Amino acid sequence: MEKRKVAVVTGGGQGIGKAIVKKLLQVGWRVVFAEMDAEAGRETLQEYHSLGELVFIHADISDETAVKAIINETAETFKRIDTLINNAGIMIRKPIAKLSLAEWNKVIGVNLTGAFLCSKYAAPYLSKSKGSIINIASTRALMSEPDTEAYSATKGGIVALTHALALSLGPKVRVNCVSPGWIETCEWQKKRNRKTAKHSERDNMQHPAGRVGTPEDISSLVAYLLSDNSGFITGANFVVDGGMTRKMVYE
Repeated sequence: MEKRKVAVVTGGGQGIGKAIVKKLLQVGWRVVFAEMDAEAGRETLQEYHSLGELVFIHADISDETAVKAIINETAETFKRIDTLINNAGIMIRKPIAKLSLAEWNKVIGVNLTGAFLCSKYAAPYLSKSKGSIINIASTRALMSEPDTEAYSATKGGIVALTHALALSLGPKVRVNCVSPGWIETCEWQKKRNRKTAKHSERDNMQHPAGRVGTPEDISSLVAYLLSDNSGFITGANFVVDGGMTRKMVYE
């Protein structure tokens, strides 16, 4: 049993993180997921525990003590860590004139500092297992809408953190990044917030791929990047957006 690989996923209770948790369990990984929303975390644990070995830790990854506890509990329980998926993220969307320093710091703390802390404390275990880190950024690192300064700044930071870590931790640890575009997650929320996705023809056809993305689009790529088939890939950022960032728009 100790030879089976172990993944730590942050923000694994909802959205893309939840899809990643499910996918990894389906392909045989043991998974520890951290989630700040306790209700969402408990629901995900209940929904997916039958798929394999799954551990939920209620934690805020902007807190260094909490991050240490996540990594230590995982290592003590499974005796190894093979991958870290830095997925957790929040957004506060406000005009910059109304965005407080406390709100800015909160977004930076979860999205960027959290990824740094998790990588820092997981790195010794990942080096031992010759594992990998996958950071979930966003196309907001490359393009923006108004009033997204804090979120976009963190996602740009995640892309840069990726190639920095790839050089610092290589060759023992590979580090890659996935930047999702429009990924519809409404069916992957906790039960009381769950909705059925509804997209217009315009929503779909504005994507060169012809549709809005799904969390499975991201989790499938993550599974590939963790496989032996991706052993020569590190320091890369994969944009998964149905081609939107390659589309010229004229008004």
